[in-house]
Amino acid sequence: AAVSSVLSLCSVLLHQANLKADSTTKPLLQRCQDLVRIIDEYPAKELHLIFPWLVESVFGSLDGIIAGWNLRLLHARSSDYNIVMNFLNPNGPMMKLVYKLQAEEYKYEIPVNYLPGPVKACIQQGVLPDCPLFHNKLQFPLSGLLTVNLALNPFEFFMFNFAYCLITPKVSFSTDSAYFVLVDTYLQYFLPTEGSVPPSPFSDSRGSVTAPSPRPSTGYGVHSPSLLKHHIFHQPSVNADPAAQEIWRSETLLQMFVEIWLHHYSLEMYQKLQSPQVKVREQKMRPLFSPPCSGTLHTYQEPFTPTEEHVLVVRLLVKHLHAFSNSLKPEQLTSSPSAHSHTHTSPLEEFKRVVVQRFVQQKLYLFLQHCFSHWPLDASFRAVLETWLSYVQPWRYTREKTNPQPDQNRTSFVQENLLIYTKLFQVFLNRAIRTDLVNAKNALMVFRVSKVFAQLNLAEMIQKGEQLFLEPEHVLHHRQPRGYLTPSQGGSYLSSRQRVVTDMVFRVKSHVYALEGQDCQYKQMFGTELRGAVMKLIQIIAQARQTAKRISDHSSEVASNSSFLSWFGLGSSDLNNTFTSGEPDESGECLRKTHEFLDKALENLCQIFKLNQGQLTQLMSNLDSSQDDGNCKQLPDCIHGENGLMLTDLGRRQIINGLRRFDIQYQGDPELQPIRSYENALLVRLLYRISSLVNERFGEQMNALCSRPDFLGRLGRHYLTDPKSTIKLRQSPMSQRTLERKRHPRLSLRGLASYRTMVLLLLFYMVGAFLSFGPGSSTLLIVAGGFLYGLMMTLIGEKLKTH
Repeated sequence: AAVSSVLSLCSVLLHQANLKADSTTKPLLQRCQDLVRIIDEYPAKELHLIFPWLVESVFGSLDGIIAGWNLRLLHARSSDYNIVMNFLNPNGPMMKLVYKLQAEEYKYEIPVNYLPGPVKACIQQGVLPDCPLFHNKLQFPLSGLLTVNLALNPFEFFMFNFAYCLITPKVSFSTDSAYFVLVDTYLQYFLPTEGSVPPSPFSDSRGSVTAPSPRPSTGYGVHSPSLLKHHIFHQPSVNADPAAQEIWRSETLLQMFVEIWLHHYSLEMYQKLQSPQVKVREQKMRPLFSPPCSGTLHTYQEPFTPTEEHVLVVRLLVKHLHAFSNSLKPEQLTSSPSAHSHTHTSPLEEFKRVVVQRFVQQKLYLFLQHCFSHWPLDASFRAVLETWLSYVQPWRYTREKTNPQPDQNRTSFVQENLLIYTKLFQVFLNRAIRTDLVNAKNALMVFRVSKVFAQLNLAEMIQKGEQLFLEPEHVLHHRQPRGYLTPSQGGSYLSSRQRVVTDMVFRVKSHVYALEGQDCQYKQMFGTELRGAVMKLIQIIAQARQTAKRISDHSSEVASNSSFLSWFGLGSSDLNNTFTSGEPDESGECLRKTHEFLDKALENLCQIFKLNQGQLTQLMSNLDSSQDDGNCKQLPDCIHGENGLMLTDLGRRQIINGLRRFDIQYQGDPELQPIRSYENALLVRLLYRISSLVNERFGEQMNALCSRPDFLGRLGRHYLTDPKSTIKLRQSPMSQRTLERKRHPRLSLRGLASYRTMVLLLLFYMVGAFLSFGPGSSTLLIVAGGFLYGLMMTLIGEKLKTH
């Protein structure tokens, strides 16, 4: 038997070496065929050694060094796309291998260092993470080693690497990539909106997630992990149900996605979320688990900045979970509460009931809050915005589009997610005030938010939730011991069943305190302070509309002047003074859309915050539009600081909305200005080289000529110096000194590269040919005419100076 095991091991190692060699030589189709054959022929104990390498070769290494199959770059138009999808689909060879190994007690280790920052910080400080996914899996180091590992079963190991593939640095992908499609496929398979989860081909009683011992409840508002206390499958009656042995895959998949994709936030938020009970346990447990010198500041390293693609996948997850939760059977919605109701409910239906509130709410709120606070003020924020708006509208993701959910269900969801409506709206409002709303893409985002919050009765539901939260504390204390099931313990807007008391006050307070802590200072969405911020946003919207109109009028004026006559000097070709809005692609169509979006946003904001037309008219009249039009050429509002002029908040808003701007002019060498659209680039470069050679060769003679005080010196200065020979630079914010720079006399031929000049010369030569002048004669006439023009301008300038 020992010899047989050794031979089998050698055979597996040989196959693994061959597979590694083939990965660089054979095409993907042939490699997959070889893998399918090996998976079918070899037993689990031999495939066990190949599995970690195979997962890494497909998804890439966790450190990003090995790219794997580049699922995020693989698109449907690629020849390998169908091969990859067939190999990795839920019924494909790779999942067959996972199930084959799952039937045995194999474990695969993942270093804790690759976990999200908050989870890693908890483990390294000796605090058990909220998610039961990581419980009973920690492999603590031997003496002298500091690396803590997680021991995962094959399905968990596979899903961990698949989920982690999204956040490894750093390649972009689109919504038609193989990775995005696979996420959607796994969600549809393991979290089905119709039917049940297909059973695995191998019976497995060891794969379900083991729940830890429940901890004593400490009342609402304590940020204690509800999953540790009330695991939905930690019921004897449920464990006896064979269906419960299959639902663990759905729960594992979701927990992996949520933990890897959403469990990221700043150090400040991490410290804020540590409740007093957690900190006490941390101090007690640290000597047992924690490595030396580990503390929050040492272990928390999460400068996390999610990509736009990351947010798009999170939005896909949110939309599917709403559809999954909304597919709860109608009879489950109306069933009466009972202490033994779980015995009459299938595990999948119970999972649908609690999936959004228990598994997603808290971490998605923190993730969105982090994105709202750290995302750049540009149009890419649209991905974050739409993820938020998808979450706050679960009623959009129902199978019966013509039969929306009752208002009671909507009201329950709004109250159980109050902060996700109000707090994030306030953060968005602060972003909108600092955003260029002349840009149609930014105006669209303001319109989208206002449109969602202006839905029928939604503002009233939010206001009612705020009133419940602000109910005096003494009303709540006598109700607390009744044992209400908090939202984090499984409450759902789908459920009309209550435990003992249908106490909406307790529900809303539990939600707010669980996400923000007992000491949170709640700011009302319909309070005086936020109403003032809304008024400021409305004022900025009105300013943006005026600016868009001014840009449109100015663009029309410039377009009318940019005619053929401008080539002859009758139009302006100076691009320095062209008024722009900060976005080079602001066309007339974009400005029209800006007007449309901002007008509708104003209507929606007035509807949400109950502003009548008289208030809006008064607010608009405060904008002195004529003064703004007159001041658009003045400097933005500034103050004098230690280092010069500094913009105020008003000045920044004036620049963002195009109301005022700095007079920026080119102050470098005129010969080195960027090539204009009315110049020939090849001629500009050629003439610059010629003039540079002449200036280098005859520079001293030109200096001597222009230094003479007589008429010849003045004539030389006319041709060889800039009429504005002394340039007075504007004061820099970093310096109070005024600099003057004198230019040396030199020959400049750049004017000959202008298309206007070339057309004029062509016309002169055509006229000369018509009058029977040759090219040489025409050239002499042009040179003579230029000399006489310079002579005349010098004489006239001398006379004007004398007078």
